[in-house]
Amino acid sequence: MSLTEQRPSVVCAALAKDRLGVPSVVFFVISAAAPLMVVAGSVPTAYAVTGVLGVPFAFLLLGAVFALFAVGYVTMARHVVNAGAFYAYAAQGLGRTQGVATAWVALLAYNALQLGLYGIIGSAAEPLLRDWFGASPAWWVIGLVAWALTGLAGLLRVEVNGKILSVLLISEITVVLVFDVADVLHAGPAGVTFDGFTPGSLFVPGVGAALATVVAGFAGIESSVVFAEESKDRDRTVPLATYLGIGIIAVLYSISAWAQTVPTGPDGIVKAATEQGPTLIFGQAAAHMGGTVATIGSVLFVTSSIACMIAFHNTTARYIFALGREHVIPSVFGRTSARTAAPLAGSILQTALGLIVIVIYAVSGLDPVTKLFFTFGAFGGLGLLTLLTVTSIAVIVFFAKNPSRETAWRTRIAPALATLALCVIIGMTLINFDTVLGVAPDSVIRWILPGIFVVAIVFGLVWGRVLKATRPGVYANIGLGAQAVGGSAK
Repeated sequence: MSLTEQRPSVVCAALAKDRLGVPSVVFFVISAAAPLMVVAGSVPTAYAVTGVLGVPFAFLLLGAVFALFAVGYVTMARHVVNAGAFYAYAAQGLGRTQGVATAWVALLAYNALQLGLYGIIGSAAEPLLRDWFGASPAWWVIGLVAWALTGLAGLLRVEVNGKILSVLLISEITVVLVFDVADVLHAGPAGVTFDGFTPGSLFVPGVGAALATVVAGFAGIESSVVFAEESKDRDRTVPLATYLGIGIIAVLYSISAWAQTVPTGPDGIVKAATEQGPTLIFGQAAAHMGGTVATIGSVLFVTSSIACMIAFHNTTARYIFALGREHVIPSVFGRTSARTAAPLAGSILQTALGLIVIVIYAVSGLDPVTKLFFTFGAFGGLGLLTLLTVTSIAVIVFFAKNPSRETAWRTRIAPALATLALCVIIGMTLINFDTVLGVAPDSVIRWILPGIFVVAIVFGLVWGRVLKATRPGVYANIGLGAQAVGGSAK
């Protein structure tokens, strides 16, 4: 059977066009970053695990690095349109084989970030259920409810998901800002200080752990390009949504991380975060504004987790779709629903993996927060940093091989600076990875998890070579996106 005969019809191999405007894409970007979940979960964890007071400055620093990365990233988006953004950029910049290797890293990282969220939903919902009903089901029962909702949302039209996320996101951000104002208005004995915004508060022993802990808060900033095929006026929508997403995330998280230190004082935040964990922000809200407001915040903490699941589910399903469309993985994954244009098989695969993970953790009795949410999150965050670095390098190489009217700042200088900054962050992360994971310095798990990405890269390189030798038609279409379906590979 010829390659043309194997291809699915265009109707079933295309994502929906012209359905997402700037607001919808921004909602996907920021929902993947899960504002309330980061503010309530990641921020106290960063303080407690690292003892570093410069968490607010860490968010601003990473925001600047990601904005620098975005310069080349969105420039590339005008020349390469593909739902598997990192994969496609690496393929067309560094080579098809390297693109396949990048794809495996992306699949691992995004699946880890999405699946790890099933570990936090029970912790978020259990206190509410106990208050309301006097008892709560096991975490995995709550996880299965969230799993079913996420799987259902993944089969809906993309603009429906965008509307769902918009409602949840606006509610989250509103509550976070209200909590921040209340914290600032109820300063502790030390008064209102700005210690957390100084570089000296961050660049202390443990800086790598602090950066690694908060980097997952920016997961999703790259998804604007993933939805480029479904965006209206993508040359305007993608850059605007990307920069807006990065700016909102960096400023909101930085202010919120600082606000939590105001009631406790800089000297008390680490102790308070260690003792109260994710309940810190809600405890402060209850003390300042009453139990009702804190309860509303707790409810939105649950919906924040679900919104994040939906956003990552959609992004990951589209990566799977991009690989299936180009036959890098079985072509069944390159099909979309004729009714909703959602990536059907990729979404179903994501749902199946979620069920497997929940069952394994439930049966084994492993702690869902530390062993699922935090471990998977740290692993996925490291993968994300790797993808950003590879993509920045790919942008430089692509424009060196394909001269254009784009400026040197966009094609060489900004991507090179981003590459340097990201490499430094990866190095610091690996040095402090034991602290991030909460394991002993000599624990093998701190090397096993990064090693999984090395294995994935090697496997991807080998698979790319196999495709080149055995299926040259498929190999020629790697990274071409919708053009691969149309057979326009050159």
